[in-house]
Amino acid sequence: MNGAVPFPLDVAELDFEAAGGTRIRRSVLPSGVRVLSESVPGARSATIGFWIGVGSRDEYHPGADNSGFGSTHFLEHLLFKGTPQRSALDIAVAFDAVGGDSNAITAKEYTCYYAKVRDRDISMAIGVLGDMLTESVLDPEEFETERGVILEELSHAADDPGDVAGNELFAAVFGDHPLGRPVGGTPETIVRATRDGVWNHYRAHYEPSELVVSVAGSIDHDELVTLVSNALRPAGWLEGGDAPAARRSTTSSTLTGTRRLVTVSRPIEQIHLMLGMPALTVTDPERVTLSMLNAVLGGGMSSRLFTEIRERRGLAYSVYSFAGAHSDAGLEGMYAACSPRNAPAVVELMRSELAQLSDGVTAEEMERAFGQISGRAALSLEDSDVRMSLLARAELSLGEYLDLDENLRRLARVTAADVAEMAERLVAQPQSLVAVGGIDEDAFADAATDKE
Repeated sequence: MNGAVPFPLDVAELDFEAAGGTRIRRSVLPSGVRVLSESVPGARSATIGFWIGVGSRDEYHPGADNSGFGSTHFLEHLLFKGTPQRSALDIAVAFDAVGGDSNAITAKEYTCYYAKVRDRDISMAIGVLGDMLTESVLDPEEFETERGVILEELSHAADDPGDVAGNELFAAVFGDHPLGRPVGGTPETIVRATRDGVWNHYRAHYEPSELVVSVAGSIDHDELVTLVSNALRPAGWLEGGDAPAARRSTTSSTLTGTRRLVTVSRPIEQIHLMLGMPALTVTDPERVTLSMLNAVLGGGMSSRLFTEIRERRGLAYSVYSFAGAHSDAGLEGMYAACSPRNAPAVVELMRSELAQLSDGVTAEEMERAFGQISGRAALSLEDSDVRMSLLARAELSLGEYLDLDENLRRLARVTAADVAEMAERLVAQPQSLVAVGGIDEDAFADAATDKE
């Protein structure tokens, strides 16, 4: 493979070789279902993902009570609770009995139901996942039981100050945009959720044109298409002549309702800080430059944030930077956890280290960043979960597939000047500061003032 491979929605079959000798194939079924596989030589297992291109940003609330928010997460739980063919216990036993792993992920722009099994158990896994996704009964009693489980899950997340800070950062940076809402909903919206509301969300979005099935590992593509077809046929998901659902618009959104400072009081020993700003969308060609910037800024123990804040000054134990990208908006963020007395200094150092990147990056830093990203990318591909996810995201979000070699070629073209220019662009964006812990409001009012 040399260069990116486009994934046109109107092309039914694709077949190509990727880096490392793996073979990637893609078939679009007549009903609009997309089936993708990456056959990995020597693998004895596979990871299977059933992806629906619908996430928390797509939720609809019919009234002022926001009762529809949290439906995507609620639905993710309920699909494990039974179909006319299988009880919740049947679903659990199917994977436990073969030593497999099964779970689901709710995100802002997609939902994934996945399993990892030995190659001999792929047929079983596809059959169970297909049944769950197409034939869930959303039993009213199970609905009420799972409401309690979800509330406990949200309480668990609320006890993690890092999770709280992350949710608040997205809300602060994205403001009124649907991406600013928490993926799992809130205790208030989960309490108000109704079975009919979640059922309507299920019927509106779970349909063949939205489904992507991706499998990586020990898999034969033709056999996979047959297994998927057999799993979907009973629910009528092979009928009709629908095209795959269009991908989301990648035109950048104008963000409104953003906030400069969010404080959440918690009786804990440290302040958990996040500083963020609008950044790149998931298809922006400069996202590779942002990856290099993050490797230099906060990507490891030799990064600028780690060296300055932890190693030289001893102000924090954990400190790093990160990026989050979606179809029409993205953010750049920095995180640190420190004692309350150190928090204002840490915030100032976060700002200054980002700003100093615009003054230049050394050749040694660029070489180290390239090595870090390329090494981590190569090592991650040892996991079929990662390969399965990359396939699905290429289909759902990017519209093209980039293998390891192509990613490294693009990475190698990034210059120190590119990274400095990216830092300058980020510094010019409005910054949002989130602090969770024992808050001194006056200190944080000062820390929240960025230089404009």
